[in-house]
Amino acid sequence: MSLRQNAFVLAVLTALVAIMGAWSGDATLAGLWRLPLGLLLLGLAYEGWMTTRAHLGLTIEPDQRGILGRGGSLQISVQHQLHRDALVELAPDAPALVEVDPTVQLLIAPAGAPAHTHLRITPRRLGEHAWPAIRTRIAGPLGLAWWPKRLATDFRLQVMPEVLRDDARRAGAVSSGAKPRQLAGTGSEVLQLRDYRAGDPQQLIDWKATARSGRLVSRDFSEDQHLEIVIAIDAGRTGALRAGDLDRFGHYANLAARFAEHAIAQDDRVGLVLFADRPLAALAPGRGTSAVVRIRRLLAASKPVQAESNPLNAALRIRSLVRHRSLVVLLTDLDDATVAGQLASAARLLLPKHLPLIAGLASPEAENMRHAVAHSWLDPYESLAAQEYCARLERNVLALRALGAPAVLARPDQLERAVFDAYAGFRQRRRV
Repeated sequence: MSLRQNAFVLAVLTALVAIMGAWSGDATLAGLWRLPLGLLLLGLAYEGWMTTRAHLGLTIEPDQRGILGRGGSLQISVQHQLHRDALVELAPDAPALVEVDPTVQLLIAPAGAPAHTHLRITPRRLGEHAWPAIRTRIAGPLGLAWWPKRLATDFRLQVMPEVLRDDARRAGAVSSGAKPRQLAGTGSEVLQLRDYRAGDPQQLIDWKATARSGRLVSRDFSEDQHLEIVIAIDAGRTGALRAGDLDRFGHYANLAARFAEHAIAQDDRVGLVLFADRPLAALAPGRGTSAVVRIRRLLAASKPVQAESNPLNAALRIRSLVRHRSLVVLLTDLDDATVAGQLASAARLLLPKHLPLIAGLASPEAENMRHAVAHSWLDPYESLAAQEYCARLERNVLALRALGAPAVLARPDQLERAVFDAYAGFRQRRRV
């Protein structure tokens, strides 16, 4: 319970009357302070009884989902059973891995109808999060006190990975897709007719069109690519490390969900492998919207585990999962020296049958620290450590590329563009 202005007025009045009675020497006035004090106690008792009759309740609208790393809002409704308007304050609470606006909200809940408000949230971890009891307090009808209550709710927030959105930040990545390639081959569709060019093979000449036009006419063919893609995500111990607004696993999951959606739009088949010290889950490559739904559901139910990552075991699982040459997008940590050796072994195991694209996150803090101006005696040592860290990352990337495995290293806000551009380049050069 917290006293309000009217209660403080009665308390001050009680003290003043008691002082005046003591100084007056009159026995009648000396006991007069009991009157305001009694009014205060009776008023508090009445307010306590009224607040128990209010039966204050709180509900969060069901079927609301959060998107990992994207701000959203939850609609909260507060209702009571009093026959007058009630003043209610909410102190927002949230699960540990969901950020929430901590501003205390003041609501006027009308009689017989709920009061609505919105709570701004930003999920930082995939999965289902049980919402804790929310701290509230209701004002007494006499303005004497706030009466606190913790209101439980059975709401559970389901956090899903990101989806492709046609905004300015991703316009280049989303629009970079496959284009028909002009090839001559059996079973291909005719793309266009054109004038004969010196050196065209005889089988490209369209003799009917040539007869109609009176000049040599050649045909261009288009041949679509239907790639098999496996996205492998490192869900080991380092996946729980923070990288900007999300942990590394969160960045990998968002990228995997968006990349799968984009690849499916190109009529490719996409599968998923989650691994730590061993493969944790696997989905064989599939085509169409159903494949995207399966991948998103698996990602939404996943989280990092406290185990060291072993990409070599993941590579063995991938080899058993796909029989044909595939593009393997491996999202993992590149800054662990021990993992770097396993990454090289995994790349050798996948090559040359498959094409592994290994992508990792660079640390913006380390990159900024390596060129920071020194202001204290410790700054040069921190800068040298950051330079060594970044140099080791670059050496690991070069080592993987030397094996024939394309590798990219980018900041969290640039990794998606790097992977999408690499994918578009593979399709254009038909490397898979």
